[in-house]
Amino acid sequence: MNSGTSKGVITSLLLLWCLFLSPFFLHAEEQGEYIAIRKQGGGKIAVVLDRSAAKGGKESEWAREFDKTVKDGLVFSNLFTILPPPSNVRAGSDGKGGSVNFGALSSVGAEVYAGGAVSKKGGKVNIDMEVYDTFGTKLLLKKSYSGKEEQLRSLGHAFSADLIELLTGKKSFFGSKIVFISSKSGSKEVYQCDFDGYGVEQVTSFRSISLTPVLSPDGRYLAYTSYTSGRPTLYIKNLHDNKVSSVAKNGVSVDPAWRNASELATTLSFEGDQEIYLVRPDGGIARRLTNSKGIDVSPTFSADGRQMAFVSSRNGLPQIFIQDMQSGLTRRLTYSGRYNTQPSWSPAGDKIAYSTWEKTGEINIFVINADGSGLKRLTSGVRENESPSWSPDGSMIVFTSNRQGGKKLYVMSSNGENQRRLLQMDGDQMQPSWSLFR
Repeated sequence: MNSGTSKGVITSLLLLWCLFLSPFFLHAEEQGEYIAIRKQGGGKIAVVLDRSAAKGGKESEWAREFDKTVKDGLVFSNLFTILPPPSNVRAGSDGKGGSVNFGALSSVGAEVYAGGAVSKKGGKVNIDMEVYDTFGTKLLLKKSYSGKEEQLRSLGHAFSADLIELLTGKKSFFGSKIVFISSKSGSKEVYQCDFDGYGVEQVTSFRSISLTPVLSPDGRYLAYTSYTSGRPTLYIKNLHDNKVSSVAKNGVSVDPAWRNASELATTLSFEGDQEIYLVRPDGGIARRLTNSKGIDVSPTFSADGRQMAFVSSRNGLPQIFIQDMQSGLTRRLTYSGRYNTQPSWSPAGDKIAYSTWEKTGEINIFVINADGSGLKRLTSGVRENESPSWSPDGSMIVFTSNRQGGKKLYVMSSNGENQRRLLQMDGDQMQPSWSLFR
């Protein structure tokens, strides 16, 4: 086989594997205290979301938008059972003013009550929110959210994030972004959207093939592979000044993954074999990480950056391995399944999700503990499911599936429950990556 043919085969293999594979400011004032109410077991928290009070006109319009944003966000989280407010939830004669009627809330099974009022202050939207423990009749949160009218959605997400942290003791995914590839424009370009599929934006317009986008942990950089130069090349875009760097090496550079905000790993072939290297945001190479026969691709890091999971064909068909970043010692993680790819390490550091090409012809997503125990299938009987990526809080996974025809983005709970389509969009959508920043 001549060198040209060999390079063509390598490029084709890598492409096949890859195919498998606005700032604003909110002002907040708070009184009272945060008390985490951790729901025992797997049940949902029963919450009454009262309609926000407003004087009318523009304020009433703001209140409706705010209430819808909060409700949609909490439903998306799959942590809550949303109950309609009883007609006498407030003790005032109009059902809106006065103290909270805890007896009425208990009668409908509410554990938590959230309500507030929307007003206009200094030309801005002002929202005063209160959260009560209905059993203990205790005020848990009293906080004001203020911003411009166009920030209403962000205000709703800010309150939702506070509510989830208050009741679970954990930060949520509100404010995070998902980057992905779509063929909507006729070529494969990088797009991004909010965590819930809203606000879709096209990021690149190369009219070529772009693959495997991933945002840095601080949201400053976007790394992706593009074929604009005629071969797969890693590009790193600074989203603050729009400057773009690339890895100036011969061969291919694919499958980026951020270790931290200042370095990322990628597969390079300039030294012959396809190995994984650490790269700086300016495109310079920091050091080589793997050294074995066979293709090494798809790195993903533990939250502390001390370990790297990756895919290697060093023992034959692709399996997932874990390497200690300090010692370089490597161990095999997966033994079940003959073709395991696309690992994604959970933010908590305890689990790794990945996709498996099964004997039935299906591609399914599995999750396994980082020590190799606790293997669990998350998808089944719905064709091809690929490219899992964890939400910043580890409660959900976004992935690609062709269960309804073309490739689309779906989300599910981390245990595989509540699988549903993320967004409605023309063309194929694939290779999602959920940002760690909020």
